[in-house]
Amino acid sequence: LIVEDEQDLADVISYNLKKENIPSIHAQNGQTALSYLDSMPSVILLDLMLPDMSGIDICKKIREHKLGKQTFIIMVTAKAEEIDRLRGFEVGADDYVTKPFSQRLLIERVRAVLRRSKAREQSASQQASDENALERGNLTLNTERHDCFWKNQPVNLTVTEFLILDSLARRPGVVKSRDTLMDAAYDEQIYVDDRTIDSHIKRLRRKFRAVDDEFNAIETLYGVGYRYKDQ
Repeated sequence: LIVEDEQDLADVISYNLKKENIPSIHAQNGQTALSYLDSMPSVILLDLMLPDMSGIDICKKIREHKLGKQTFIIMVTAKAEEIDRLRGFEVGADDYVTKPFSQRLLIERVRAVLRRSKAREQSASQQASDENALERGNLTLNTERHDCFWKNQPVNLTVTEFLILDSLARRPGVVKSRDTLMDAAYDEQIYVDDRTIDSHIKRLRRKFRAVDDEFNAIETLYGVGYRYKDQ
């Protein structure tokens, strides 16, 4: 789904996606974009500045939707300030592209998240044969259903947050560098900076503390990375 009010730009993006055999649909405003949520696209290219509502508000609504945690959201915007990038990650964006951008770069970002989606489905299929979900203390993760529970209470995670947590929880006590977590959550051809991972960790902690204000299972080792400890 291309959410972009500039028709010419949307047409160019759609054309280049079509050349890569990636079908797309276009929404010129937020209300139209939200009308597609019941048939949630695999990837949403979301402009930050739209005529009827901001991309930040749209991103929030997508993540609140019953199917919203399964889609990948790439913010596309002319704003390059760090605070704008962080706001996007705070509300659940998976990636960020700043205008002006090369079409090749954008297509590679889309292809990268589609590869992540396929890898997630394959991992879910493999783990579906296991009798038990991943359990670490109070944490339960089910990759097949993309479910996360803390003390039997559901915690709604985005795809990227889920992949980061899964990487940490699979080896409790082992310190994972930011680079390692980037590899777990992002395609190897996509570069994200350290603060992107820090923003996702911050959101993970906030979501878990919303159901348990004493949550401290994700530890920071300053200058090294993060690790998970059973609680």
